[in-house]
Amino acid sequence: MSATRRPAQFDLFTGALVEPPTSSRRRTQPVGPAPVSDDLRSLGEQLPRGVYLGTSSWTFPGWNGLVYDHETTTTQLAREGLGAYAHHPVLRTVGIDRTFYAPVPAAAFADYAQQVPDDFRFLVKAHEACTLARFPVHERYGAHRGQVNDRFLQAAYAVDHVVAPFMEGLGDKAGPLVFQFPPQDPAMLGGPARFVERLHAFFSALPRGPLYAVEVRNEELLTEGFAQALADTGVSPVLAVWAHMPPVARQAKLTRAFEARAVVVRWMLPPNLGYEEARARYAPFNKLVDEDVGTRDVLARACMAAVRRERPVFVTINNKAEGSAPLSAVRLAERVVWHKEEGGQRSVAHAT
Repeated sequence: MSATRRPAQFDLFTGALVEPPTSSRRRTQPVGPAPVSDDLRSLGEQLPRGVYLGTSSWTFPGWNGLVYDHETTTTQLAREGLGAYAHHPVLRTVGIDRTFYAPVPAAAFADYAQQVPDDFRFLVKAHEACTLARFPVHERYGAHRGQVNDRFLQAAYAVDHVVAPFMEGLGDKAGPLVFQFPPQDPAMLGGPARFVERLHAFFSALPRGPLYAVEVRNEELLTEGFAQALADTGVSPVLAVWAHMPPVARQAKLTRAFEARAVVVRWMLPPNLGYEEARARYAPFNKLVDEDVGTRDVLARACMAAVRRERPVFVTINNKAEGSAPLSAVRLAERVVWHKEEGGQRSVAHAT
């Protein structure tokens, strides 16, 4: 009898369809969670409720011993690693990036939701068609390269292809639905004022209920009008730890982040490295290489500021922030618990 062919997988970075190897060799060892020390279990128990720390994805073989019980392939982790990831005492959320490159159906979200406990939450990126005014000149955009995008901030498209599957598939396990606006010429957005008008109209037309969040990568868009538009529509700003954006405390002040429905943070890169440089330096992402104690402390204070205001806080961390996202999450959790116990008095703004 011939071996059963496994179904195709989607690459989590590009969203492209990837056929698995056709080898007849069968897997013999399912992915399980890494052993948990008493100290790590205690840390998870001390972390305040409503503080959701996690990573940008879960498909890294280098996390053997940190998150997973043995080394395996990215393909196997994409298929069955999420359940093991969700057993980690500190990791209470995870980012789903594949949705940025192509919409996914409700059934795919439902499959994710079935693999995690009830108190776990997902941070999901909205499809980039919602947030690109013009498609970049890149080969993956095919015939659309360099063209004006007629689906930019089009509410009808977002409702059908982004919001509805997200709500239906994840249900109560849905966390922030992030509309990430990549760096782009503000003139293509109509300038900051016109962008605010379109953003307000867009979110006003979306269904109520989901936790919407907006991340911009152009500092000049962080205007008072931007903050007011988010406040009017109940949308949370994303505090992006990224070299070309202001410090987190400054972003929080400009966007009124602590007045929003939830505090949402994405810790992505160190200030002195680009994406490819960081990946080359930090792979296979199994240890902290460049610890950023200052950012860690500011984010811990931000978490406690949210807790004091009875707001949930979501922090997703990239491997390229310090070298290993799970270890960054553990160190951040330790700092949050320290502030909780010590009752640190300085504000987030003062911390920077």
